[in-house]
Amino acid sequence: MKYWVYILYSGHLDKYYVGSTQDIEGRLQRHLTTHKGFTSHAKDWVLKYQEPFGTKSEAVKREFQIKKWKSRAMIERLIGQS
Repeated sequence: MKYWVYILYSGHLDKYYVGSTQDIEGRLQRHLTTHKGFTSHAKDWVLKYQEPFGTKSEAVKREFQIKKWKSRAMIERLIGQS
């Protein structure tokens, strides 16, 4: 079973969101509808990047690596490479 690291972008907020999941399409729909928390502040989230992993632990490790960057430029560089 695949796990994914994904990056969403909201034009309304002009922000990126990094997450990991097993079901990318379902997770995006939850961000756009029923989700509470940071992503509930906008309803225009668009999937900009996805990276597959074989295990949940690998995906979570990569998610936290990207979050540690705290750099919009590095995230945009990663998105541009895909």
